[in-house]
Amino acid sequence: MNIALIGYGRMGHEIEEMALKRGHSVKLIIDINNQHDFVPEKFTGIDAVIEFTSPETAFGSVMKCLEMRKPVVSGTTGWMKDHYKAVKECIKSDTSFIHSSNFSVGVNILFRLNAELARLMEKHIEYSVSIEEIHHTKKLDAPSGTAISLADGIVKENENYDGWSFPENPTGKKIPVRSVREGLVPGTHTVEWDSEIDSITLRHEAKNRKGFALGAILAAEFISSRKGVFSMSDVLGF
Repeated sequence: MNIALIGYGRMGHEIEEMALKRGHSVKLIIDINNQHDFVPEKFTGIDAVIEFTSPETAFGSVMKCLEMRKPVVSGTTGWMKDHYKAVKECIKSDTSFIHSSNFSVGVNILFRLNAELARLMEKHIEYSVSIEEIHHTKKLDAPSGTAISLADGIVKENENYDGWSFPENPTGKKIPVRSVREGLVPGTHTVEWDSEIDSITLRHEAKNRKGFALGAILAAEFISSRKGVFSMSDVLGF
């Protein structure tokens, strides 16, 4: 598979290394210093595009690739207000698209466990839920897209909650989400259901960025030969 990378920061480098390990070729890299190469002729022969940039540039980059009818894997968070436009363009251009707030296989297992636990806890109103996410100081958005996805998963399965809020602005049916920025932490997410009697905790701690890179490559492998809009649940088969 011939891959194009949009964004060549730490994640871009990890994805390149993982792609090579899995026998793929990175034929094109677009970063801030060579935007002049972001043109259709440079994408000839590209089987899938993997985008990890910034919330300010992600949507435009995704749209340009979809308009070129290239399958796109997007891992940038913080631009979801325009996600539906990307979905429409994907369908219009008859290509494929997948966005995930977190491509880690472990985190996507966490998403599944989180939803199931939220469903089981709906009748146990003596418990209250909270989410904490910890990331490195260079992460731009807060809370993380993964934390928002966890909150959304709870809301979908548990009618006692209808959204999330920062702990400083608590309301009755909102899930408090605490964001911490420190050091070089790749990402730690904790969901806690707490009562006066006990507490139940789900926690995922990324040890490095290799899990995110592997998941992005798995997603690219999956969509490169398909048409449509997909999720990591489709990629992982659950």
